Amino acid sequence: MSDVLVDKSKTALVVIDLQKGIVGRPTVPYASETVVKNAAALAAAFRKHGMPVFLVRVTPSPDRKDALRPIADAAMPAQTPPPDWAEIVPEMGPKQGDFVITKRQWGAFYGTDLDLQLRRRGMAAIVLCGIATEFGVESTARDAYERGYQQVFAGDAMTGLNLDSHANAVERIFPRMGRVRGTEEIIAALSR
Repeated sequence: MSDVLVDKSKTALVVIDLQKGIVGRPTVPYASETVVKNAAALAAAFRKHGMPVFLVRVTPSPDRKDALRPIADAAMPAQTPPPDWAEIVPEMGPKQGDFVITKRQWGAFYGTDLDLQLRRRGMAAIVLCGIATEFGVESTARDAYERGYQQVFAGDAMTGLNLDSHANAVERIFPRMGRVRGTEEIIAALSR
């Protein structure tokens, strides 16, 4: 197969935080709408080829006792999210057969069954996309790298909250952990 994917029978799509409470935020370098459009195209291609799609969302439990509260210079303000905060945007689904993973912090592996579900389905590689590049996507990528997954990063299906930190992840971090490719290139590789 091309250098984009390792093996279609062992590759899953992992979409980070394309949910109502996050998609509405201002992002750079791509608008959220562009990221959702590209991620939805990837998801449609994966579904067409019978490949698993994992939609990851972030939200605290109802009592918020599992929310992280670090003593930090720029900690996120404590606030109660709106009721639809964690709903996956309708363009993404979920569709029948998709997996929805709920996380409580940036990374999609810690404290979830993402790794278990991927491994039980024989997945050795992931295509990763979503918002925000420098938070949920990068944290998930680092953990996937340490767990031995091959990774392809859909560079135009992710965006950040800060241009410099997004660029740092896409240009310096991700190329050390996998391959950064465009949505169209990934979809074309699935059709081979």
